[in-house]
Amino acid sequence: MNWFTAPEYWWSRLVLQRALAGVYLVAFLTAALQFRALLGERGMLPIPRHLRRTPFRSAPSLFHLHYSDRFFAACSWAGCAVSAALLAGLDSLLPLWGGMLLWLVPWALYLSIVNVGQTWYAFGWESLLLEVGFLAVFLGNDEVAPPVVVLFLLRWILFRVEFGAGLIKMRGDACWRKLTCLYHHHETQPMPGPLSWFFHHLPKPLHRVEVAANHFTQLVVPVLLFTPQPIATAAAALMIVTQLWLVLSGNFSWLNWITIVLAVSALRIPGAAPSTAPAPLWYEIAVLAVGALVLYLSYRPVTNMISRRQVMNRSFDPLHLVNTYGAFGSVSRVRYEVVVEGTLDATPHEGAEWREYEFKGKPGDPRHWPRQFAPYHLRLDWLMWFAALSPTYAGSWFGGLVERLLENDRDTLKLLRSSPFPPDEPPRYVRARLFRYRYTTWRELRETGACWERTYVREYLPPSRLATDVQRS
Repeated sequence: MNWFTAPEYWWSRLVLQRALAGVYLVAFLTAALQFRALLGERGMLPIPRHLRRTPFRSAPSLFHLHYSDRFFAACSWAGCAVSAALLAGLDSLLPLWGGMLLWLVPWALYLSIVNVGQTWYAFGWESLLLEVGFLAVFLGNDEVAPPVVVLFLLRWILFRVEFGAGLIKMRGDACWRKLTCLYHHHETQPMPGPLSWFFHHLPKPLHRVEVAANHFTQLVVPVLLFTPQPIATAAAALMIVTQLWLVLSGNFSWLNWITIVLAVSALRIPGAAPSTAPAPLWYEIAVLAVGALVLYLSYRPVTNMISRRQVMNRSFDPLHLVNTYGAFGSVSRVRYEVVVEGTLDATPHEGAEWREYEFKGKPGDPRHWPRQFAPYHLRLDWLMWFAALSPTYAGSWFGGLVERLLENDRDTLKLLRSSPFPPDEPPRYVRARLFRYRYTTWRELRETGACWERTYVREYLPPSRLATDVQRS
């Protein structure tokens, strides 16, 4: 044992690496199965068009060298394969430098995807996965004990994730300070889970206790990560319990799971560590250089975190090496949903038969109970939640969605739970309407079997048809 390594965290590193590989696998699988409709050559926000106006320096990506849907698919599935290999422990069978190179592959591939992902990839957990993934390159394998510097930097990320989220809440919506945000959050969160209805109906005093506990976990406990053991382990364990509570209450992609992965870096998992040779000099130099780089780049995230004008989920460098995080600085009091419908009628008159499209995750039919999708990320469903908040959020892609529904585009329909139209008979018109949704009461649930009650608010998009159909008519 020396100052550079911490053999007592051997098992913590092993669990962290395998869990991180699992998150990578989900992220690449999400990309592989959804990109054609969202970002492909005929997608709603085509990557080739984005590349023409985005220089490599501002968004480094392999796709600046070459782009085709086939190449994107190859990169995504290659990411899945490498992630699965890391999950199986292939890095431990390689020499130290080989294991580091293997961990570098998914980071570089996913960076390439995020930097061309546009609004579909504008979520904090994308940058968080890249930041953690970059440090994982330097965690080492079975040839060396875990380096203290990297373990510290992982705790530093966890501190910024939790403490930043706590600060944005206290500075943002007054309901966080009044302990009342959970009166609304479970009903208005982006994508409810199968238990969210029950969480919403918990007694209000318990909701207030939940918020108070959240403030303690995010504003006090993170400081304890840097204290001696076993206090740091207790702090990390409390964070893990909190994240599992959030997993049960909603669908937040892999945000909770990557936070749990980070918390493992502070756990002291019992077990004897195998003896290893001292770390080679080149490895020590690389780790120390990375540590110095991360501390240097932390200046802007820290400045943002302590600023009264704190912003959430911002990257300050094109490689996403050190970022700022936060969630739910404000909480909606009312839930709105955009309901998309189509008709086969030749004219969209008042008596036309409108059929509703059903999405996989976002609320639609009031009788459809929410399902658990996280850590898998339904990107279209999440953006539909933002679209309901304001049409501004949907300005760049919603028209493309409607156009593809009018074409019965196969890749787009794969993103939905169901289409009301057969493959060979697309709708003549598509429209969108805005509804207000609320959870039903216990009595309403027993009587109707519906978990939602919805009320029409206004037209969101008037009946629209393909320009080619207009020309033919």
